[in-house]
Order: sequence, then C-alpha cells, then structure tokens
Amino acid sequence: MTRRTVLITGGSDGLGAVAAGRAAARGERVLIVGRNPEKTAAVAERTGAEPFVADFSELDQVREVAERIRSALDGSGLDALANNAGGIFREETLTVDGNELTLQVNHLSPFLLTHLLLDELLAGDGATIVNTSSIAHRLFGSIALDDLDNVRGYSPEKAYGDAKLANALFARALHERYGDRGISAVAFHPGIVATGFAGDTTSSLRWLYGSPLAKPFLTTPQRGGETLDRFLSGRPGVDWKPGAYYSKRRLGRLLNPQLLDDRIMNGLWERSAERVGLQD
Repeated sequence: MTRRTVLITGGSDGLGAVAAGRAAARGERVLIVGRNPEKTAAVAERTGAEPFVADFSELDQVREVAERIRSALDGSGLDALANNAGGIFREETLTVDGNELTLQVNHLSPFLLTHLLLDELLAGDGATIVNTSSIAHRLFGSIALDDLDNVRGYSPEKAYGDAKLANALFARALHERYGDRGISAVAFHPGIVATGFAGDTTSSLRWLYGSPLAKPFLTTPQRGGETLDRFLSGRPGVDWKPGAYYSKRRLGRLLNPQLLDDRIMNGLWERSAERVGLQD
C-alpha cells in the first residue's frame, strides 16, 4: 500500500496535534504548519511530523510556506490537507494585506494555501480536503459579499461566524469545481473544544470555551482531533459525503441557509481569489 502524505495546518496544538499523532501512528508522512515555532517543533518531535512555521495573518508567509511544502514534497503529491488553523480575536484589526484579521486567518489564508498546493493535491488518484468549521457558522454567520470585512457592523462573534461559514462554503465549492478531478472536500464542526482558543477575546465565545461552568458541554481536544482524523483517513463517498457539512460525526441538519446559496458560494470564491491575488 502506498504511503499517504497528509498536511495539517493548526498542527501545533489542539485538534491538529492530535490528528497529526494519529496519522503518524498509521505510518503516514505528516507535515504540520503552526504559527508558534516552539510548539510546532515540539509536536514534530513527539509525532515524527515535518514542521513548517507560518503566520496566517500575513499572506506572504502563506506563499512562502507553500513553496517550502512543495519543495519538501518534491513532486510526490499530497493525499490529504486539513485546513484547521483559525482563531477568534479581541477587536477589529486589519492585517498588513488589508483584510479583517478573522477573515484572513480562518478563510483567506487557507483558501490561498489550498490553491497554491492544487497541483500536488491533483497529482494522485484522489485527495481529501477537510475544513474545520464551527456551529458558529449558523449561530452568527451572515456573509455580505460587499462587506466581507464587516465594516458596517463588526463584532468578534459575527466575524468568526462569517469565517466559519466561509470554511463550509469553500468545502462545498471545492467539491463543485474539483470533485470530478479527484478532490473530495468536507467541512465539519468538531464540537466546542476545551482549549484556550477564545482566550484573546471578550466575546461570549470565551465563556463557551473557557468557563468551568461550560465543562460538561465541551469536547476534549483528543475527541475533536479524532473526529478531524476520521475525515482525513476516511473514504469519501463511503465514510462521509463530499461537499457536505458535518456536526461532529453526523451529517449536519441545521444549516445556515447561505451555505446552500450558489450565489453566495460563487461570489465568495471570486472575491476571495481577488483578495489573495489569484486568477480564478
């Protein structure tokens, strides 16, 4: 059996680190991308993964890490990509690229990285792309194509909900555009994972992720990472449905209506390509 190659962003902690360990234990070649060099190196040492460092708040760093990854792959192709990096932030901030920070870290940078690695993803018999989304896509998301940065009404919850909706729309759009060329994409909500994820914000999500009172409702990083790994290692069309959104391990039933709106899906793709400097 050919050894698979798996790339996991947000691989220095939480779900990504757990999934990296599980993939490595199966004998797969694992590449991880993290923002923190020390944490990324520690996970790499523990799992045997190959570490890459990039801050998704800078698109040039995404372009640079994509080039390093392509060089490391050396034409061997990429079997699975987990777009798992993300975050929610305390206040409205523009990146050096002129995009709202939440939108860029959670959606635009993964969008760019995926496109820069498309040749590698298309090189084999089939590739899996897994986007870590959130129930926030339904609770808070409402994308306005003419105001992706939420200039007309910013809040941390709204920005995060929009970004997680964008993750799910991106998975659906990848299936529509590249499904017949061997790419199977899916988005999923891992549960409300007990991490320090929302520690840098004053939003209500900080309570959900960090309060002891919320503990009975939380998912452990181990469980969330196992769910991520289930999609990475599973058989598209057999174990999960390409183009779909899952809530944990079940096909999502309560969806944001915009997730099924082709105008929003295609408009977001076009505007995202413009934002990151790609010719669609």
